Amino acid sequence: MTTTAAPSRTSFAWRGLFLRLHFYAGVLVAPFILIASLTGVLYALTPQLESWVYSDQLRVPASTQQLPLSKQVDAALATSPQGSLVAVRPAPEPGATTRVLFSEKGLGESERRAVFVDPGTGRVTGDLVVYGSSGVLPLRTTLDQLHRNLMLGEPGRLYSELAASWLWVVALGGLVLWISRARNSKRIKTHGLIGVWVLAGALFLSATGLTWSAYAGENVAMLRTAIGWSTPTLTMPGAGESHGDHGSSSSSAGGHSEIDTVFGAAKLSGIDAKAVEVSLPLESGGAWKVAEIEKGLPSQGDAVAVHGGEVVSTLKFADFPLGAKLTRWGIDAHMGVLFGWPNQLLLLLVGGGLVALVVLGYRMWWKRRPTSGFGRPTPRGQWRKAPPGALVGLGLATLLVGWFVPLLGVSLVAFLAIDVLLGRRSKTAAS
Repeated sequence: MTTTAAPSRTSFAWRGLFLRLHFYAGVLVAPFILIASLTGVLYALTPQLESWVYSDQLRVPASTQQLPLSKQVDAALATSPQGSLVAVRPAPEPGATTRVLFSEKGLGESERRAVFVDPGTGRVTGDLVVYGSSGVLPLRTTLDQLHRNLMLGEPGRLYSELAASWLWVVALGGLVLWISRARNSKRIKTHGLIGVWVLAGALFLSATGLTWSAYAGENVAMLRTAIGWSTPTLTMPGAGESHGDHGSSSSSAGGHSEIDTVFGAAKLSGIDAKAVEVSLPLESGGAWKVAEIEKGLPSQGDAVAVHGGEVVSTLKFADFPLGAKLTRWGIDAHMGVLFGWPNQLLLLLVGGGLVALVVLGYRMWWKRRPTSGFGRPTPRGQWRKAPPGALVGLGLATLLVGWFVPLLGVSLVAFLAIDVLLGRRSKTAAS
């Protein structure tokens, strides 16, 4: 007959600590994770929906011949846009429109006005406000802002950072509890099983989400800089600088007379992605920037500076540090554009799994709750059962993580304060 050794008192202590942390994090932080998951799922669904909603602006009859890029810009300028011409995104494929981009007073950060032009005829098909380097359209921008900050601006970003800060803690804590339950019980809860299946996705979303956050994001950027993983930038020669025998540019900031020459030089230098953005000089006599903005795999993120009709500076994605490449790939995967519809499907599965976890977690809490009061967490004092040395190590690690992920540290202190207050209230009620 085979016997199984009983779990040690120490293992029970650690399980108690994780249960208590998982309880408070689940009850108090889960609403933020739920909102982030729901809005993330909606965002992942938008690329195809966006193409359908804005088909009048995005799609035109395919043409075998295209007007010069400068003529397409002329067509956009003929609509008398209110802002200043800043960039052009040539049609990425037959049947698609060219985007002529303008800065405009009253637009939000990272927003530009796009005038859509049929590259074959020069007909303007409409104009819309686009957002970010991906140039997403209003529907997707709304869902993006809802996911990022609940459309409350910078203060609202605290919600998403709090969700990303705790998601990995709740996920790993849940894994520990599931393993201990699987070893000591033949019954595996649906909640724990779903958690195991979405664990990798949850950790990925938490890590990539923190890179965009307000406070932890600064520490991530500082760490990347310290280890040489920062994303390199293209050298942009300014006005009045010498560029050998390239001559001087006749363009001025806001002009577009050289755009055909500039775009041709960039293509000859190897800029060959479908999606490209041609940015006008920031100042009179400065260099143009032509950058590949293709999302997905294989990665195309090269960029060149063009002055006087010749390439004077080059930035190759292949030369990026590994950390910069991982950041780029992580962000694209987080947005669901790295490898097409399978990426979207994975996000839907992970997001849906997180929603199910939160709902099932609250269901368990509701069924186990007392007839009155906040809830029934694991009894206090579990930390006294753990080895002192391990507790010191755990405390130091918690301080380090709390500093690197500030909202995690602040909210953890708040949880401890709530726990102490509830404990005192219970003692008062019992006396």
